[in-house]
Amino acid sequence: MKLKNTVGLVVGAAIAASSMSAMAGKAGSVEVEAFADRYFTDSMYGLNDGTLVGGNIGYFVSENVLLNVGLGKYKSLEVDGTNEDVDGKLAQIEAVYHFGTGNVLPYISAGLAHQELEADSDNTEDRTTMAMAGFGIKNYLNENFFVKAGVDALYGFDHGNTEWQAGVGLGLNFGGKSEPVAEPAPLPAPIPEPTPAPEMQSVRVELDVLFDFDKDTIRPEYRQDIQSLAEFMKTYPSVTTTVEGHTDSVGSDSYNQNLSERRANAVREALISEGVDGSRVSSVGYGEARPIADNGTDEGRSMNRRVEAEVEAQVEVK
Repeated sequence: MKLKNTVGLVVGAAIAASSMSAMAGKAGSVEVEAFADRYFTDSMYGLNDGTLVGGNIGYFVSENVLLNVGLGKYKSLEVDGTNEDVDGKLAQIEAVYHFGTGNVLPYISAGLAHQELEADSDNTEDRTTMAMAGFGIKNYLNENFFVKAGVDALYGFDHGNTEWQAGVGLGLNFGGKSEPVAEPAPLPAPIPEPTPAPEMQSVRVELDVLFDFDKDTIRPEYRQDIQSLAEFMKTYPSVTTTVEGHTDSVGSDSYNQNLSERRANAVREALISEGVDGSRVSSVGYGEARPIADNGTDEGRSMNRRVEAEVEAQVEVK
């Protein structure tokens, strides 16, 4: 027999078509196939090798398993020596397992077949049940069409004969559910540029109010300075301040302590009258304890009769 050459030819034919992209059959789909196999008979029959042509229909019970039924008719089958024609047919049922998920799928198969052969001259019939096992390869050219090449071995239970067939097929797959196309993963949201921290600077406002000798009355020329400080504090409501009162060295310590407190409180009340919350302004008197100039001169004593206050805030640079 020329089984080796035939197998190589049919397998090569299927692999040659594998350059086309495709999708394999899926669970629930149906396949129909037309095939042509070279039939290699057992020597016990005294027949030459012939051809089996026919068709299969199958159903995918899962992604990989196909249940198949088929019927073929023998062609060019003759008795050796006499060239007497022999008619025959082969009915089969088999399960086919496909490996992988691509377009080119190797497979193995197993099943049962019923063979009938009849010689034309004397109408002699031979019928036998056979076990089948095979392997091959399918190439799905697209979602519906495929080509196949394979080899089957057949063993007859009645005569103990072993036969072979190798061939190619062309088929159609339909009715299955296509794999859903995966939605592309959404692009990650762009990471916002971090907002740069604002540039801050420290702003300090100082208040100096001078008083006449032995007086706690605010002189008119300092009202504008007090208003400016009040506006700053209202603009930055988190800041607070302490108003500090002072005197020169003329008079007793206790008198000067009281006078310094009255001066500090006078400025505090002026800030409150300009709209600053009283909880943000405190006052303290230091008497003559903290001079900034020489109390031995009129000019120095004038500078020491004072009230001081300051506020500081962090301001964003525009």
